Amino acid sequence: MSACREIALLRELKHPNVINLIRVFLSHNDRKVWLLFDYAEHDLWHIIKFHRAAKANKKPVMVPKGMVKSLLFQILDGIHYLHSNWVLHRDLKPANILVMGEGPERGRVKIADMGFARLFNAPLKPLADLDPVVVTFWYRAPELLLGARHYTKAIDIWAIGCIFAELLTSEPIFHCRQEDIKTSNPYHHDQLDRIFNVMGFPQEKDWEDIKKMPEHQTLMKDFKRSNYSNCSLVKYMDRHKIKPDSKAFHLLQKLLLMDPNKRITSEQAKQDSYFQEDPTPTSDVFAGCPIPYPKREFLTDDDQDDKDKRQQATNGAHSDQSGSHHSHQQQHAANQKRMRMNGLGQHPSVNPGTVMPPNVQQQQQQQQQQQQQQQQQQQQVQQQQQQQQQQQVQQQQQVQ
Repeated sequence: MSACREIALLRELKHPNVINLIRVFLSHNDRKVWLLFDYAEHDLWHIIKFHRAAKANKKPVMVPKGMVKSLLFQILDGIHYLHSNWVLHRDLKPANILVMGEGPERGRVKIADMGFARLFNAPLKPLADLDPVVVTFWYRAPELLLGARHYTKAIDIWAIGCIFAELLTSEPIFHCRQEDIKTSNPYHHDQLDRIFNVMGFPQEKDWEDIKKMPEHQTLMKDFKRSNYSNCSLVKYMDRHKIKPDSKAFHLLQKLLLMDPNKRITSEQAKQDSYFQEDPTPTSDVFAGCPIPYPKREFLTDDDQDDKDKRQQATNGAHSDQSGSHHSHQQQHAANQKRMRMNGLGQHPSVNPGTVMPPNVQQQQQQQQQQQQQQQQQQQQVQQQQQQQQQQQVQQQQQVQ
């Protein structure tokens, strides 16, 4: 049903910042569906990971300010289009924000993975009539964690705020351990605890309807307001050198308001003064500069299975050291497994979130092997150039 819903929506939705569905393949043997999308060489998960790795090596290279602004504006533009057409994405996260590489759409953001997307209308349908749990935990709005019976466009806005904070700091703002991300219970104690540790415990004067949340009694039983008296978004972002008087922080505050009714809309956010100060957003998030980020991997089914086994072995050996970032990697691996890709010569612009049917795989086997060899060579070169790439990004940031 998820694939059918995604196909139906993408056939109707056409916007520069929403992934373009090129073709649908149906395998009659196993009754599986494969979707062919535009090929995006990059995604925010890998871009942020690149900067986080530099930070871990004590050579911090933050995402350039102009790039952050362009990324955010294009995400807002795409979501505004979806919301204007009565569509909620419901699963916004860095792995689902693709960025085009070299070509006519260089540096263009593409919002992908519409598998959780839903049409909505007034009055809104209760969550119980649809799916009880949506949105990856780290990017899930507090009203969903408290069992809200209705949801609005504000859940996408909260997720965008989380992505914005991650671009500014190279760290997921609300990361926590997640043992079971498919639970049918929307209430998640550890995720709420992480939000309160950053934002502070919500005041009733700031969120009047919090008393109406189905899990409000559980919340008051499990948490003590006094434990979070010294927590605030101001203090958290200040530790990451984002000043509270900056326009970036002011916009972030509006995106991450606890009360969904007070949260800014995508249209309002696009008009925020943050986007009017230099550097202004551009259609090419790389701003015409050389792209320092490695391309996403090309994987066959066998490659992915082998990679999953190696990753599981590595995870078992380092499970005690992985922390919350390991949990994020597990989510990303699951997402990539859901949407993996094989090459298709007829359509060079294939989204790495796509699997081709078996007959197409056989037809393209020789070309695929050549691509894999090239990929291995590129990876070797990329490892040698890693330090040079980081210096290049740092120089761009200093110029801005």
